[in-house]
Amino acid sequence: MGLRRELSYFDLMNIVIGAIVGSDIYIVPGLVAGLIGPFALVVWIIGGAISMVLAMVFGYCSYYVPNVGGSFAFVSEAFDDFYGFIAGWGMCIAEIIALPVFAIVFTSYLQYFIPLSYWEELLVRIIFIIVITAINIVSVRVAGRLNDALTLAKLTPLLLIILLGIGTILLRPSLLGNYTPIAPLGLNNFGTVLVLIFWAYAGFELGSLPASEVVNPKKNIPRAMITGMAIVIFFYVMTNVAVFGVVNWTELSKSTIPLVLVSTALIGIVGAAITGLGALASVSGTDETEVLGTARLIYAMSLDGLLPKALGKVHPRFKTPHVAIIIEGVIALALMPFSGISALISFAVFNLGICYLLVCLALSVLKKSGEHGLPGQSILPWLGVGVSLYLLYATSLFDKVVGSAVILMGIPIYLYFSKKTDVHKLKQEFTSEEAVLSRNLQRQSIFLANFVRLIAAAYRRIRRR
Repeated sequence: MGLRRELSYFDLMNIVIGAIVGSDIYIVPGLVAGLIGPFALVVWIIGGAISMVLAMVFGYCSYYVPNVGGSFAFVSEAFDDFYGFIAGWGMCIAEIIALPVFAIVFTSYLQYFIPLSYWEELLVRIIFIIVITAINIVSVRVAGRLNDALTLAKLTPLLLIILLGIGTILLRPSLLGNYTPIAPLGLNNFGTVLVLIFWAYAGFELGSLPASEVVNPKKNIPRAMITGMAIVIFFYVMTNVAVFGVVNWTELSKSTIPLVLVSTALIGIVGAAITGLGALASVSGTDETEVLGTARLIYAMSLDGLLPKALGKVHPRFKTPHVAIIIEGVIALALMPFSGISALISFAVFNLGICYLLVCLALSVLKKSGEHGLPGQSILPWLGVGVSLYLLYATSLFDKVVGSAVILMGIPIYLYFSKKTDVHKLKQEFTSEEAVLSRNLQRQSIFLANFVRLIAAAYRRIRRR
């Protein structure tokens, strides 16, 4: 039973934007301000550039392999199922770890409006995850439409900060002093800052996962990913121009809610309320997109026999991979008590780096000369390889060791399930019409050969006598 094609170009573009713009833009400016000062603006531009390279690689791979599963499908097609599994496994680990974080961040922002006790906060988190899970089960169309609305809602406060912030800076040129000195803390933390900022840009890879539910995927997926990434880069860079101009970097570094701080400076409590509501919409939209995309990756790997069969089941009525979605929700609920998961950004980037590296290498194999509308497809894979290797290098030693261990843990899972897949394929090949016909011909050849040998032996005996 297949998935239903209901996602349009506009839906998928919003899924890409929704997957990227989450809680990160609301907290990362404060984190990086304390590490590198106003030079963070330059790193936001660099992060956007390298993210666009990787987004184009994923988009081009979707052109050549417009199948559900994203990175898993691309790498499997270019090489084999083992490397495809490693790419998919790395992405699964990174994306699933992020799921409970959104519920935690959601309740944190909600408490700006409504004070919650511990048990009330826990109840809100549970309801949040259950609602997001249920929406994704009921219909991919409903999930897509909800994401459209949440994407518009999450971009509104950013647009407000951009317009009012840059307008204020133009009217008050003295605020330009907040950009100087450009690097008061030096550039020793450049790698750490780039990892944090790249994590804010990550998520574009989810746009390639629901390919089997996209109308005209070969055309719409590359366009949606590139357009969505371009929109995000614009909003992220311009938002940070406003943020670092309106409030001095030293104040930003002390705040856990830097965008609320900037909104308050611009238009008081009303601005803070708008930004708070935007944060709630942003977190909800990103979590909804994460569930939608990651479930399709699990579904695709299950269809290829690399994960339990149950994960590949499609709901008979809703035509969605409901078992995979439910498993995601259960894992998110189980991980919720670990409120320190947000500190594992570098760990998630390491796992994504493995996935990105394999996808870039896959494009170097999949690309075909003479394809129109795919500029730079010869150089993009190698630029992407360089970016992926630097991201792996920039993570901590702990992330490298533990991340490598987690990737290696996937190998026994692959070996266990791939054996069954191989036997199944052998059985199919053995019982196929072509195989049966071939064996019949072989039998006939053997029979004729034996018959000729018998005649020859009889003739030799007659001659000897």
